[in-house]
Amino acid sequence: MGFAPSKFYPTINPKTGEQYVYQKDGFEATHYDLSTDQLGTQLDPPAHWNPDYPAIDELPPTFAVRPLVVIPMQNKVAEDPNYHLSVEDILNWERKHGKIPEGSVVFIRSDWSKEWPNPELATRTKFPGVSLRALQFLHLKRHILFHGHEPLDTDSTPTLEGEAWLLRNGYTQAEGVTNLDRVPETGALVTIGYPKLQGGTGGYARYIAICPPNWKYGISVGQVPESPLQKAAATLRWDKNLGVRMRN
Repeated sequence: MGFAPSKFYPTINPKTGEQYVYQKDGFEATHYDLSTDQLGTQLDPPAHWNPDYPAIDELPPTFAVRPLVVIPMQNKVAEDPNYHLSVEDILNWERKHGKIPEGSVVFIRSDWSKEWPNPELATRTKFPGVSLRALQFLHLKRHILFHGHEPLDTDSTPTLEGEAWLLRNGYTQAEGVTNLDRVPETGALVTIGYPKLQGGTGGYARYIAICPPNWKYGISVGQVPESPLQKAAATLRWDKNLGVRMRN
């Protein structure tokens, strides 16, 4: 199972057949040829596997800001690349931090994303995941909003049993989350942004952790110029080889 690669191009003026450029047109735009809504960091609504449940545009607005829990398992993944989060891992986390809050978002840290953008990652059949029992415990016992993981699938079983159970039963999940080594295991909120593509079975998403004031990573309001934004040190230019705009 897989999807064709997505491609990006400078937007073409339909009247002239030439791409828009800053020098002549005063602006530039990008044409996105997306082969799927299942790409990169994303939010999976249950309609991805079951049309009787909400699509990406039908998710409630209450998803916007939620308590964040990060459960680490990167040490076990370092020993076994196919390690899957267990119920015991969750209980061990709770012994240290207390019971997982109802309605929270739970991200599972495996450090799998540290190898991005290595294309070989997509060919691996063994990768860190979340066991079906752990998913059922999180939803049926702790009543979380949704969980998130770093790989692009929930588990490495032949039938994707965890993902199938989640989405066929009305649950949502996040995939391709990153930078979990820079987020506290507890005490943060997560903001969730995604496009409301009508009837979308997936959504490119951005997750931002709002951490305690004394947290060692991140940027606080007032630390960087915001309005107007500061000019960059290098000009944004289209890179034909990479197929995206880069600063160089």
